Amino acid sequence: MRQTTWAIAFASYPLVAFGLSTLEKRTLDPVCVQIAGAISSASDVYYAGHPLYAKGVSHWASSSSQVSNCVVEPGTAADVSVILGILGSTQTPFAVKGGGHASNPGFSSTTGVHISMYRFSDVIYDAPSQTVQIGPGLIWDDVYAALEPHNVNVVGGRVTGVGVAGFILGGGYSWKTNQYGLTIDTVTAFELVKPSGSIVTVTQASDPNLFFGLKGGFNNFGIVTKFTLKTFPQTQVWGGLITITAPHIDDVSAATAAFSANVQDPKAGIITTYNFLLGSPGISQLLFYDGPTPPLGIFDDFLAIPYLTKDISTRSFVSLVQSSPANATSGQRGVFNAVSVLDFSPTILDAVLNETIFWGTQLSLKTGGFISYDVEPFLPSIYSHNLAPTAFPPVRSLGLLPLNIYYAWTSSLFDADFHDAARQSAAQLYNAALADGQSSLVGSPIYPNYAIFDTPLTNMYGSNLPTLQALKATVDPSNVMSLAGGFKF
Repeated sequence: MRQTTWAIAFASYPLVAFGLSTLEKRTLDPVCVQIAGAISSASDVYYAGHPLYAKGVSHWASSSSQVSNCVVEPGTAADVSVILGILGSTQTPFAVKGGGHASNPGFSSTTGVHISMYRFSDVIYDAPSQTVQIGPGLIWDDVYAALEPHNVNVVGGRVTGVGVAGFILGGGYSWKTNQYGLTIDTVTAFELVKPSGSIVTVTQASDPNLFFGLKGGFNNFGIVTKFTLKTFPQTQVWGGLITITAPHIDDVSAATAAFSANVQDPKAGIITTYNFLLGSPGISQLLFYDGPTPPLGIFDDFLAIPYLTKDISTRSFVSLVQSSPANATSGQRGVFNAVSVLDFSPTILDAVLNETIFWGTQLSLKTGGFISYDVEPFLPSIYSHNLAPTAFPPVRSLGLLPLNIYYAWTSSLFDADFHDAARQSAAQLYNAALADGQSSLVGSPIYPNYAIFDTPLTNMYGSNLPTLQALKATVDPSNVMSLAGGFKF
């Protein structure tokens, strides 16, 4: 039995609610107290006013944080089982947070019991099997740094600060996706606490249906406490960030369209981000080559463009990932949305620039500090690295390219305006792609990790949805996981 010393000492005292402008008196939630009394010494429960409570509920996007009754930090899968059992039996709303990079409100936050997976932070490399076990409380920066001494790496996030758990369970586009597929294509096992409380290791051999569902199906089937991923050799890499001002955007668009159409080297990658900030459009250009020196010609067009800042070098993989400006808007409100395209043609890139300027101008009047569109070219063969079916993508015959819309702002008064703008802009770009001749996009799936919170499930999972719903009903007949946020089958 476990009740934290802190909880006992302050059980009868008024508490300060995290994130509120005034003090709020509240008594300890009985479910939180029940959990504190049931878990082992490997785990803890924190209440408002404790610094680890604030850490537990916080997110990269402040709009994704809520004031919960308590924060639970489990330290073992057995304790996760105990916690899930109590939450299910009491029908208590809860959340499960990994790295905290969710942009959709309520997806990894709650006013009920907030489970933070920070203590699941092991990185255990096994050289004979060429695999690594990683915990869901990590961010990718931690994983890359731990693997660097072994000269191996995994297929993971491309920019700094992104959490492991949601990224994997939603699919996972990586700098290494051209070579090895999505991150889910490289997962060999999940340690899962099912809604029933049983702790299982899910593999293709042990449970192919559940293995299929976990690869893109988020938290519908329980709480993952460990991922096992394939590893791959890793040398130093080349690349980094270039920022470019408005007069040279057309040159960037031309270089991006040419790269997308012509570069076939699977080790080469870019993210061209059209930004609007401080009243003007601009470009954040990430370049990547999976080797110390890129072949001549691949990035010449980009390197010839006059720049504002330039941080390009041969470096470690984690150094390259941390060269991205992804944390510049940390703490602001935020929303993602997504469009899938087949080709980043000059016409599509013109449409992206138009959307950047239009919405940047409009939303700057509503505390919008950063309006951006991430253009992410990949080879059309990216889905061919795995022949086994996965929840996402439902169709592997099309090499879909994700286009990420991201808006950051400061005032909650304008939340609905930014959400509506993200929807309208995605629709505008989708229609632009159809008008550009990309008719095969009709009915094609949207990348779940970029999709806005009210995206219909069919728009992400297509023909897989009935199978996933049936699997969810089998694995979770009492619908325990519906008490947590996220896309629900």
